[in-house]
Amino acid sequence: MKLNRGNPVTKPIQRKKGNLIMTESLTSIIKKHLLINGEWVEAGEYGSLHSPYSGDMIAEIPLATAAETELAIEAAIDAQKTMSKMPAHRRAEILENLVLLLQDRAEEAAEIIAMEAAKPIATARGEVSRTIETYKFAAEEAKRIHGETLPLDAARGGENRLAYTVREPIGVIAAITPFNFPMNLVAHKVGPAIASGNTIILKPATQTPLSSFFIAELLLEAGLPAGALNVVTGSGRVTGDKLVTDDRVSMITFTGSPAVGIGIRSRAGLKRVTLELGSNAAVIVDKDVDIDKIIPRCVTSAFAFQGQVCIALQRAYVHEDVYDEFVSKLINETKKLTIGDPLDEKTDVSALISSGDVERAQSWIKEAESQGAKVVAGGNTEGNVLYPTIICDADSTMKVSCNEVFAPIIVLNKVTDVDEAVELVNDSRYGLQAGIYTNDITTALNAAENLYVGGVMINDTPTFRVDNMPYGGVKESGTGREGLKYAVEEMTEMKLVVWNRN
Repeated sequence: MKLNRGNPVTKPIQRKKGNLIMTESLTSIIKKHLLINGEWVEAGEYGSLHSPYSGDMIAEIPLATAAETELAIEAAIDAQKTMSKMPAHRRAEILENLVLLLQDRAEEAAEIIAMEAAKPIATARGEVSRTIETYKFAAEEAKRIHGETLPLDAARGGENRLAYTVREPIGVIAAITPFNFPMNLVAHKVGPAIASGNTIILKPATQTPLSSFFIAELLLEAGLPAGALNVVTGSGRVTGDKLVTDDRVSMITFTGSPAVGIGIRSRAGLKRVTLELGSNAAVIVDKDVDIDKIIPRCVTSAFAFQGQVCIALQRAYVHEDVYDEFVSKLINETKKLTIGDPLDEKTDVSALISSGDVERAQSWIKEAESQGAKVVAGGNTEGNVLYPTIICDADSTMKVSCNEVFAPIIVLNKVTDVDEAVELVNDSRYGLQAGIYTNDITTALNAAENLYVGGVMINDTPTFRVDNMPYGGVKESGTGREGLKYAVEEMTEMKLVVWNRN
Protein backbone atom coordinates (compact mmCIF):
# COMPACT_ATOMS: atom_id res chain seq x y z
CA MET A 1 0.00 0.00 0.00
CA LYS A 2 1.29 3.43 -0.91
CA LEU A 3 0.90 6.34 1.48
CA ASN A 4 0.27 9.65 -0.24
CA ARG A 5 1.75 12.35 2.01
CA GLY A 6 1.03 15.27 -0.32
CA ASN A 7 -0.35 18.56 0.90
CA PRO A 8 -4.13 18.91 0.97
CA VAL A 9 -5.47 19.92 -2.40
CA THR A 10 -7.47 23.14 -2.44
CA LYS A 11 -9.05 24.67 -5.50
CA PRO A 12 -10.57 28.13 -5.86
CA ILE A 13 -14.32 27.95 -6.28
CA GLN A 14 -16.35 30.58 -8.06
CA ARG A 15 -19.61 30.89 -6.17
CA LYS A 16 -22.83 31.80 -7.92
CA LYS A 17 -25.20 33.00 -5.19
CA GLY A 18 -27.24 31.82 -2.24
CA ASN A 19 -26.43 30.51 1.20
CA LEU A 20 -23.37 28.47 0.23
CA ILE A 21 -20.54 31.00 0.53
CA MET A 22 -16.90 29.84 0.38
CA THR A 23 -14.73 32.84 -0.29
CA GLU A 24 -11.57 31.29 -1.75
CA SER A 25 -11.57 27.52 -1.45
CA LEU A 26 -13.30 24.58 0.13
CA THR A 27 -10.87 24.81 3.04
CA SER A 28 -12.17 28.27 3.97
CA ILE A 29 -14.27 28.24 7.13
CA ILE A 30 -17.92 28.87 6.34
CA LYS A 31 -20.96 29.47 8.49
CA LYS A 32 -24.24 27.76 7.61
CA HIS A 33 -27.80 28.45 8.71
CA LEU A 34 -30.98 26.42 9.10
CA LEU A 35 -33.35 26.24 6.14
CA ILE A 36 -36.89 26.90 7.40
CA ASN A 37 -39.81 27.88 5.17
CA GLY A 38 -37.56 28.78 2.26
CA GLU A 39 -35.35 31.11 4.31
CA TRP A 40 -31.86 30.67 5.74
CA VAL A 41 -32.40 31.23 9.46
CA GLU A 42 -29.59 31.96 11.89
CA ALA A 43 -29.60 29.51 14.78
CA GLY A 44 -29.14 30.35 18.42
CA GLU A 45 -26.13 28.06 18.75
CA TYR A 46 -23.40 26.73 16.44
CA GLY A 47 -20.86 23.92 16.53
CA SER A 48 -17.59 23.28 14.72
CA LEU A 49 -17.25 20.89 11.78
CA HIS A 50 -13.78 19.39 11.27
CA SER A 51 -12.19 17.47 8.42
CA PRO A 52 -11.86 13.78 9.37
CA TYR A 53 -8.55 13.63 7.48
CA SER A 54 -6.71 16.80 8.50
CA GLY A 55 -8.61 17.72 11.65
CA ASP A 56 -8.91 21.29 10.41
CA MET A 57 -12.09 23.22 11.11
CA ILE A 58 -14.03 23.68 7.87
CA ALA A 59 -17.41 25.09 8.94
CA GLU A 60 -19.68 26.37 11.66
CA ILE A 61 -22.88 24.34 11.73
CA PRO A 62 -26.19 25.38 13.35
CA LEU A 63 -27.39 23.30 16.30
CA ALA A 64 -31.16 23.42 16.09
CA THR A 65 -33.20 23.60 19.28
CA ALA A 66 -36.58 21.94 19.80
CA ALA A 67 -38.20 25.33 19.15
CA GLU A 68 -36.36 25.75 15.85
CA THR A 69 -37.31 22.21 14.86
CA GLU A 70 -40.91 23.09 15.68
CA LEU A 71 -40.70 25.96 13.18
CA ALA A 72 -39.49 23.54 10.53
CA ILE A 73 -42.41 21.18 11.23
CA GLU A 74 -44.89 24.06 11.01
CA ALA A 75 -43.36 25.18 7.70
CA ALA A 76 -43.66 21.65 6.30
CA ILE A 77 -47.31 21.44 7.41
CA ASP A 78 -48.11 24.81 5.83
CA ALA A 79 -46.55 23.69 2.54
CA GLN A 80 -48.45 20.39 2.45
CA LYS A 81 -51.43 21.66 0.47
CA THR A 82 -49.22 23.31 -2.13
CA MET A 83 -47.21 20.14 -2.68
CA SER A 84 -50.13 17.71 -2.61
CA LYS A 85 -52.04 19.74 -5.21
CA MET A 86 -49.02 20.37 -7.43
CA PRO A 87 -49.42 18.53 -10.76
CA ALA A 88 -47.07 15.66 -11.52
CA HIS A 89 -45.43 17.44 -14.44
CA ARG A 90 -44.49 20.35 -12.17
CA ARG A 91 -42.99 18.08 -9.50
CA ALA A 92 -41.02 16.34 -12.24
CA GLU A 93 -39.88 19.69 -13.63
CA ILE A 94 -38.47 20.80 -10.27
CA LEU A 95 -36.46 17.57 -10.04
CA GLU A 96 -35.31 17.94 -13.66
CA ASN A 97 -34.16 21.49 -12.88
CA LEU A 98 -32.22 20.15 -9.91
CA VAL A 99 -30.50 17.61 -12.17
CA LEU A 100 -29.33 20.38 -14.52
CA LEU A 101 -28.04 22.52 -11.66
CA LEU A 102 -26.22 19.61 -10.05
CA GLN A 103 -24.65 18.61 -13.36
CA ASP A 104 -23.34 22.17 -13.72
CA ARG A 105 -21.80 22.11 -10.22
CA ALA A 106 -20.82 18.44 -10.02
CA GLU A 107 -17.13 19.01 -9.28
CA GLU A 108 -17.97 21.43 -6.48
CA ALA A 109 -20.36 18.86 -5.02
CA ALA A 110 -17.69 16.15 -5.13
CA GLU A 111 -15.18 18.37 -3.33
CA ILE A 112 -17.71 19.10 -0.58
CA ILE A 113 -18.20 15.35 -0.03
CA ALA A 114 -14.44 14.74 -0.02
CA MET A 115 -13.83 17.52 2.50
CA GLU A 116 -16.53 16.71 5.03
CA ALA A 117 -16.56 12.89 4.75
CA ALA A 118 -12.92 12.17 3.76
CA LYS A 119 -14.28 10.27 0.77
CA PRO A 120 -11.56 9.99 -1.91
CA ILE A 121 -12.33 12.49 -4.64
CA ALA A 122 -12.72 9.89 -7.39
CA THR A 123 -15.24 8.02 -5.23
CA ALA A 124 -16.97 11.29 -4.36
CA ARG A 125 -17.38 12.04 -8.06
CA GLY A 126 -19.00 8.64 -8.44
CA GLU A 127 -21.45 9.52 -5.68
CA VAL A 128 -22.36 12.80 -7.36
CA SER A 129 -22.94 10.98 -10.64
CA ARG A 130 -25.24 8.52 -8.89
CA THR A 131 -27.03 11.38 -7.13
CA ILE A 132 -27.77 13.01 -10.48
CA GLU A 133 -29.14 9.71 -11.76
CA THR A 134 -31.22 9.22 -8.61
CA TYR A 135 -32.94 12.58 -9.07
CA LYS A 136 -33.52 11.71 -12.74
CA PHE A 137 -35.27 8.53 -11.64
CA ALA A 138 -37.30 10.54 -9.11
CA ALA A 139 -38.43 12.95 -11.85
CA GLU A 140 -39.55 10.01 -13.97
CA GLU A 141 -41.40 8.36 -11.08
CA ALA A 142 -43.32 11.57 -10.39
CA LYS A 143 -45.19 10.91 -13.65
CA ARG A 144 -45.86 7.24 -12.93
CA ILE A 145 -47.80 7.33 -9.65
CA HIS A 146 -51.13 5.63 -10.28
CA GLY A 147 -53.58 3.10 -8.90
CA GLU A 148 -55.67 0.38 -10.54
CA THR A 149 -59.27 -0.53 -11.35
CA LEU A 150 -60.82 -3.47 -9.50
CA PRO A 151 -63.38 -6.01 -10.81
CA LEU A 152 -65.85 -5.87 -7.90
CA ASP A 153 -68.28 -8.11 -9.76
CA ALA A 154 -65.88 -10.97 -9.06
CA ALA A 155 -67.60 -11.05 -5.66
CA ARG A 156 -71.30 -11.58 -5.03
CA GLY A 157 -72.96 -8.24 -4.38
CA GLY A 158 -70.33 -6.37 -6.34
CA GLU A 159 -72.32 -6.09 -9.57
CA ASN A 160 -72.62 -2.72 -11.28
CA ARG A 161 -70.01 -1.02 -9.11
CA LEU A 162 -66.88 0.74 -10.33
CA ALA A 163 -63.83 0.62 -8.05
CA TYR A 164 -60.40 2.14 -8.39
CA THR A 165 -57.45 3.05 -6.19
CA VAL A 166 -55.36 6.20 -6.10
CA ARG A 167 -52.11 7.00 -4.32
CA GLU A 168 -51.95 10.17 -2.26
CA PRO A 169 -48.99 11.81 -0.48
CA ILE A 170 -48.60 10.72 3.11
CA GLY A 171 -47.90 14.26 4.43
CA VAL A 172 -44.84 15.47 6.33
CA ILE A 173 -41.81 13.18 6.05
CA ALA A 174 -38.82 13.39 8.40
CA ALA A 175 -35.66 12.14 6.70
CA ILE A 176 -32.69 11.28 8.94
CA THR A 177 -29.61 10.51 6.89
CA PRO A 178 -26.11 9.06 7.54
CA PHE A 179 -22.62 10.39 6.82
CA ASN A 180 -21.39 7.77 4.37
CA PHE A 181 -23.35 8.86 1.26
CA PRO A 182 -24.22 12.42 2.23
CA MET A 183 -25.67 13.32 -1.18
CA ASN A 184 -26.98 10.09 -2.67
CA LEU A 185 -28.73 8.75 0.42
CA VAL A 186 -30.31 12.17 0.89
CA ALA A 187 -31.48 11.91 -2.74
CA HIS A 188 -33.08 8.53 -2.00
CA LYS A 189 -35.29 10.23 0.58
CA VAL A 190 -35.76 13.76 -0.74
CA GLY A 191 -36.23 12.72 -4.39
CA PRO A 192 -39.19 10.35 -3.95
CA ALA A 193 -40.73 12.61 -1.29
CA ILE A 194 -40.89 15.50 -3.76
CA ALA A 195 -41.97 13.20 -6.60
CA SER A 196 -44.94 11.97 -4.55
CA GLY A 197 -46.06 15.43 -3.38
CA ASN A 198 -44.90 15.31 0.23
CA THR A 199 -43.04 17.89 2.31
CA ILE A 200 -39.77 17.05 4.02
CA ILE A 201 -37.77 17.91 7.10
CA LEU A 202 -34.21 16.76 6.54
CA LYS A 203 -31.83 16.07 9.42
CA PRO A 204 -28.45 15.17 7.92
CA ALA A 205 -25.66 13.43 9.79
CA THR A 206 -23.71 15.66 12.16
CA GLN A 207 -20.42 15.09 10.31
CA THR A 208 -21.73 15.68 6.78
CA PRO A 209 -24.31 18.50 6.73
CA LEU A 210 -22.66 20.58 3.98
CA SER A 211 -23.87 18.25 1.23
CA SER A 212 -27.46 18.67 2.41
CA PHE A 213 -27.20 22.45 2.58
CA PHE A 214 -25.75 22.43 -0.93
CA ILE A 215 -28.64 20.34 -2.35
CA ALA A 216 -31.18 22.47 -0.46
CA GLU A 217 -29.77 25.60 -2.09
CA LEU A 218 -30.07 24.00 -5.52
CA LEU A 219 -33.64 22.88 -4.87
CA LEU A 220 -34.68 26.42 -3.96
CA GLU A 221 -33.11 27.59 -7.21
CA ALA A 222 -34.91 24.75 -9.03
CA GLY A 223 -38.28 26.15 -7.96
CA LEU A 224 -39.24 24.05 -4.93
CA PRO A 225 -41.91 25.96 -2.91
CA ALA A 226 -40.98 27.46 0.44
CA GLY A 227 -41.45 24.99 3.28
CA ALA A 228 -41.46 21.91 1.05
CA LEU A 229 -37.91 21.14 2.20
CA ASN A 230 -36.56 22.24 5.57
CA VAL A 231 -33.06 21.39 6.83
CA VAL A 232 -32.30 21.21 10.55
CA THR A 233 -28.93 20.15 11.91
CA GLY A 234 -27.81 19.33 15.40
CA SER A 235 -28.23 16.75 18.12
CA GLY A 236 -30.27 13.64 17.45
CA ARG A 237 -31.50 13.81 21.03
CA VAL A 238 -33.03 17.23 20.32
CA THR A 239 -34.00 17.47 16.67
CA GLY A 240 -34.29 13.73 16.04
CA ASP A 241 -36.45 13.06 19.08
CA LYS A 242 -38.73 15.98 18.21
CA LEU A 243 -39.28 14.66 14.68
CA VAL A 244 -39.82 11.07 15.80
CA THR A 245 -42.36 11.84 18.51
CA ASP A 246 -44.35 14.69 16.92
CA ASP A 247 -47.76 13.41 15.78
CA ARG A 248 -47.88 15.84 12.87
CA VAL A 249 -44.99 14.03 11.18
CA SER A 250 -46.50 11.21 9.12
CA MET A 251 -43.39 9.20 8.28
CA ILE A 252 -39.81 8.67 9.38
CA THR A 253 -37.27 7.45 6.85
CA PHE A 254 -33.98 6.65 8.57
CA THR A 255 -30.63 5.22 7.56
CA GLY A 256 -28.23 4.45 10.36
CA SER A 257 -27.42 2.06 13.16
CA PRO A 258 -29.77 -0.72 14.34
CA ALA A 259 -29.77 0.61 17.92
CA VAL A 260 -31.01 4.03 16.83
CA GLY A 261 -33.42 2.55 14.28
CA ILE A 262 -35.01 0.24 16.84
CA GLY A 263 -35.37 3.20 19.20
CA ILE A 264 -37.06 5.25 16.47
CA ARG A 265 -39.54 2.49 15.71
CA SER A 266 -40.41 2.02 19.36
CA ARG A 267 -41.17 5.74 19.83
CA ALA A 268 -42.74 6.59 16.48
CA GLY A 269 -46.25 5.51 17.38
CA LEU A 270 -48.46 4.98 14.31
CA LYS A 271 -46.10 6.79 11.92
CA ARG A 272 -44.91 4.88 8.92
CA VAL A 273 -41.25 4.01 9.43
CA THR A 274 -38.70 2.93 6.82
CA LEU A 275 -35.40 1.76 8.27
CA GLU A 276 -32.17 0.95 6.44
CA LEU A 277 -29.91 -0.29 9.20
CA GLY A 278 -26.79 -2.40 9.70
CA SER A 279 -25.09 -5.15 7.78
CA ASN A 280 -22.06 -7.43 7.75
CA ALA A 281 -22.41 -8.35 4.10
CA ALA A 282 -20.84 -11.58 2.84
CA VAL A 283 -19.76 -13.20 -0.40
CA ILE A 284 -19.44 -16.91 -1.15
CA VAL A 285 -16.68 -18.05 -3.53
CA ASP A 286 -17.23 -21.49 -5.10
CA LYS A 287 -14.41 -23.79 -6.23
CA ASP A 288 -14.95 -23.31 -9.99
CA VAL A 289 -14.44 -19.54 -10.03
CA ASP A 290 -11.71 -17.62 -11.90
CA ILE A 291 -10.02 -16.02 -8.89
CA ASP A 292 -8.01 -13.51 -10.93
CA LYS A 293 -11.23 -12.11 -12.37
CA ILE A 294 -12.98 -11.48 -9.06
CA ILE A 295 -10.12 -10.24 -6.84
CA PRO A 296 -10.15 -6.57 -7.97
CA ARG A 297 -13.91 -6.42 -7.45
CA CYS A 298 -13.57 -7.90 -3.94
CA VAL A 299 -10.86 -5.38 -2.99
CA THR A 300 -12.99 -2.48 -4.16
CA SER A 301 -16.07 -3.85 -2.39
CA ALA A 302 -14.19 -4.29 0.90
CA PHE A 303 -12.17 -1.08 1.01
CA ALA A 304 -13.91 1.63 -1.06
CA PHE A 305 -14.58 4.65 1.15
CA GLN A 306 -12.70 2.91 3.94
CA GLY A 307 -15.37 0.17 4.17
CA GLN A 308 -17.91 2.72 5.43
CA VAL A 309 -20.64 1.38 3.17
CA CYS A 310 -23.71 -0.50 4.41
CA ILE A 311 -23.12 -3.30 1.89
CA ALA A 312 -19.31 -3.25 2.02
CA LEU A 313 -17.81 -6.72 1.71
CA GLN A 314 -17.02 -7.70 5.30
CA ARG A 315 -17.09 -11.52 5.21
CA ALA A 316 -15.87 -13.93 2.52
CA TYR A 317 -16.52 -17.68 2.67
CA VAL A 318 -14.16 -19.32 0.18
CA HIS A 319 -14.16 -22.96 -0.96
CA GLU A 320 -11.18 -24.85 0.45
CA ASP A 321 -9.93 -25.75 -3.05
CA VAL A 322 -9.27 -22.08 -3.93
CA TYR A 323 -8.92 -20.54 -0.46
CA ASP A 324 -5.12 -20.18 -0.38
CA GLU A 325 -5.05 -18.67 -3.87
CA PHE A 326 -7.83 -16.24 -2.95
CA VAL A 327 -6.04 -15.10 0.23
CA SER A 328 -2.69 -14.62 -1.48
CA LYS A 329 -4.09 -12.67 -4.42
CA LEU A 330 -6.37 -10.53 -2.23
CA ILE A 331 -3.36 -9.49 -0.13
CA ASN A 332 -1.31 -8.63 -3.23
CA GLU A 333 -4.13 -6.56 -4.76
CA THR A 334 -4.77 -4.75 -1.47
CA LYS A 335 -1.11 -3.69 -1.30
CA LYS A 336 -1.62 -1.71 -4.52
CA LEU A 337 -4.03 0.73 -2.83
CA THR A 338 -2.89 4.30 -2.24
CA ILE A 339 -3.60 5.79 1.17
CA GLY A 340 -3.83 9.53 1.77
CA ASP A 341 -5.54 12.88 1.31
CA PRO A 342 -9.12 12.47 0.05
CA LEU A 343 -8.71 15.45 -2.30
CA ASP A 344 -5.74 13.88 -4.09
CA GLU A 345 -6.64 12.17 -7.37
CA LYS A 346 -4.46 9.12 -6.60
CA THR A 347 -6.00 8.29 -3.21
CA ASP A 348 -7.99 5.06 -2.85
CA VAL A 349 -8.40 4.97 0.95
CA SER A 350 -8.41 7.87 3.41
CA ALA A 351 -9.47 8.59 7.00
CA LEU A 352 -12.32 7.03 8.91
CA ILE A 353 -15.06 9.45 9.87
CA SER A 354 -13.82 9.90 13.46
CA SER A 355 -11.04 8.95 15.85
CA GLY A 356 -13.58 7.00 17.88
CA ASP A 357 -14.26 4.75 14.91
CA VAL A 358 -10.54 4.15 14.49
CA GLU A 359 -10.23 3.15 18.15
CA ARG A 360 -13.26 0.86 17.94
CA ALA A 361 -12.01 -0.88 14.80
CA GLN A 362 -8.54 -1.35 16.30
CA SER A 363 -10.00 -2.87 19.46
CA TRP A 364 -12.00 -5.36 17.39
CA ILE A 365 -8.88 -6.33 15.43
CA LYS A 366 -6.96 -6.89 18.67
CA GLU A 367 -9.83 -8.95 20.10
CA ALA A 368 -9.78 -11.17 17.02
CA GLU A 369 -6.01 -11.63 17.25
CA SER A 370 -6.18 -12.48 20.95
CA GLN A 371 -8.74 -15.19 20.19
CA GLY A 372 -6.71 -16.88 17.46
CA ALA A 373 -7.53 -15.03 14.25
CA LYS A 374 -4.65 -13.98 11.96
CA VAL A 375 -4.17 -10.46 10.64
CA VAL A 376 -2.46 -11.06 7.29
CA ALA A 377 -2.56 -7.46 6.01
CA GLY A 378 -3.01 -4.01 7.53
CA GLY A 379 -4.22 -3.51 11.06
CA ASN A 380 -2.03 -0.44 11.63
CA THR A 381 -3.16 3.17 11.81
CA GLU A 382 -1.83 6.63 11.05
CA GLY A 383 -3.93 9.49 12.38
CA ASN A 384 -7.53 8.65 11.52
CA VAL A 385 -6.43 6.31 8.74
CA LEU A 386 -6.81 2.57 9.34
CA TYR A 387 -4.86 0.62 6.74
CA PRO A 388 -6.94 -1.92 4.79
CA THR A 389 -7.03 -5.01 6.97
CA ILE A 390 -7.43 -8.68 6.04
CA ILE A 391 -8.19 -11.19 8.82
CA CYS A 392 -8.21 -14.97 8.41
CA ASP A 393 -9.82 -17.66 10.58
CA ALA A 394 -12.04 -15.37 12.65
CA ASP A 395 -14.74 -17.19 14.56
CA SER A 396 -18.34 -16.12 13.93
CA THR A 397 -18.64 -14.81 17.50
CA MET A 398 -15.84 -12.27 17.12
CA LYS A 399 -16.92 -8.65 16.68
CA VAL A 400 -15.18 -8.39 13.29
CA SER A 401 -17.47 -11.18 12.08
CA CYS A 402 -20.79 -10.74 13.86
CA ASN A 403 -20.99 -6.93 14.12
CA GLU A 404 -20.90 -4.27 11.43
CA VAL A 405 -17.29 -3.08 11.25
CA PHE A 406 -17.88 0.01 9.05
CA ALA A 407 -14.13 0.14 8.50
CA PRO A 408 -11.65 -1.24 5.93
CA ILE A 409 -11.69 -4.77 7.33
CA ILE A 410 -12.51 -8.05 5.59
CA VAL A 411 -12.69 -11.46 7.26
CA LEU A 412 -11.83 -14.58 5.22
CA ASN A 413 -12.88 -18.11 6.15
CA LYS A 414 -12.44 -21.51 4.47
CA VAL A 415 -15.52 -23.69 3.77
CA THR A 416 -15.94 -27.21 2.41
CA ASP A 417 -18.93 -26.41 0.20
CA VAL A 418 -21.50 -23.75 -0.66
CA ASP A 419 -24.14 -25.21 1.66
CA GLU A 420 -21.83 -24.63 4.64
CA ALA A 421 -21.16 -21.11 3.41
CA VAL A 422 -24.88 -20.31 3.13
CA GLU A 423 -25.39 -21.39 6.74
CA LEU A 424 -22.53 -19.15 7.87
CA VAL A 425 -23.84 -16.17 5.90
CA ASN A 426 -27.27 -16.64 7.48
CA ASP A 427 -25.72 -16.97 10.95
CA SER A 428 -26.03 -13.23 11.49
CA ARG A 429 -28.52 -10.84 12.97
CA TYR A 430 -28.24 -8.83 9.73
CA GLY A 431 -29.55 -9.56 6.27
CA LEU A 432 -29.12 -6.71 3.80
CA GLN A 433 -27.39 -8.20 0.74
CA ALA A 434 -25.14 -11.17 -0.05
CA GLY A 435 -23.21 -12.34 -3.09
CA ILE A 436 -22.09 -15.63 -4.55
CA TYR A 437 -19.53 -16.41 -7.24
CA THR A 438 -20.17 -19.73 -8.96
CA ASN A 439 -20.35 -21.20 -12.47
CA ASP A 440 -23.00 -23.77 -11.51
CA ILE A 441 -26.54 -22.57 -12.21
CA THR A 442 -28.13 -24.97 -9.72
CA THR A 443 -25.77 -23.83 -6.98
CA ALA A 444 -26.59 -20.21 -7.78
CA LEU A 445 -30.35 -20.75 -7.71
CA ASN A 446 -30.19 -22.74 -4.48
CA ALA A 447 -28.14 -19.98 -2.85
CA ALA A 448 -30.59 -17.33 -4.05
CA GLU A 449 -33.41 -19.33 -2.48
CA ASN A 450 -31.71 -20.12 0.82
CA LEU A 451 -29.83 -16.92 1.64
CA TYR A 452 -31.96 -14.94 4.09
CA VAL A 453 -31.21 -11.41 2.91
CA GLY A 454 -32.96 -8.59 1.09
CA GLY A 455 -30.91 -9.01 -2.10
CA VAL A 456 -28.75 -11.76 -3.61
CA MET A 457 -26.07 -10.83 -6.15
CA ILE A 458 -25.05 -13.79 -8.33
CA ASN A 459 -21.49 -13.57 -9.66
CA ASP A 460 -20.95 -10.28 -7.88
CA THR A 461 -20.20 -9.01 -4.41
CA PRO A 462 -22.98 -7.82 -2.07
CA THR A 463 -21.82 -4.24 -2.66
CA PHE A 464 -23.59 -3.92 -6.01
CA ARG A 465 -26.35 -1.33 -6.09
CA VAL A 466 -27.94 0.79 -8.76
CA ASP A 467 -30.40 3.40 -7.68
CA ASN A 468 -33.64 2.21 -9.28
CA MET A 469 -33.56 -1.29 -7.78
CA PRO A 470 -35.41 -2.19 -4.56
CA TYR A 471 -32.97 -1.91 -1.67
CA GLY A 472 -33.50 -3.00 1.91
CA GLY A 473 -33.01 -5.89 4.26
CA VAL A 474 -34.40 -8.34 6.77
CA LYS A 475 -33.74 -8.96 10.44
CA GLU A 476 -31.74 -6.08 11.98
CA SER A 477 -30.93 -4.69 8.54
CA GLY A 478 -34.24 -2.88 8.56
CA THR A 479 -37.76 -2.67 7.20
CA GLY A 480 -39.21 -1.23 4.00
CA ARG A 481 -37.46 -0.62 0.70
CA GLU A 482 -35.66 2.25 -0.98
CA GLY A 483 -35.15 2.63 -4.72
CA LEU A 484 -37.27 5.32 -6.32
CA LYS A 485 -40.42 3.42 -7.31
CA TYR A 486 -40.40 1.48 -4.06
CA ALA A 487 -39.75 4.55 -1.92
CA VAL A 488 -42.70 6.33 -3.59
CA GLU A 489 -44.91 3.42 -2.56
CA GLU A 490 -43.68 3.78 1.03
CA MET A 491 -44.35 7.54 0.94
CA THR A 492 -47.92 7.38 -0.35
CA GLU A 493 -51.24 6.13 1.03
CA MET A 494 -53.57 4.00 -1.06
CA LYS A 495 -57.16 5.23 -1.21
CA LEU A 496 -60.03 3.11 -2.51
CA VAL A 497 -62.92 4.73 -4.37
CA VAL A 498 -66.13 2.72 -5.05
CA TRP A 499 -68.92 4.09 -7.26
CA ASN A 500 -72.31 2.41 -6.94
CA ARG A 501 -74.03 2.46 -10.34
CA ASN A 502 -77.12 0.49 -9.25
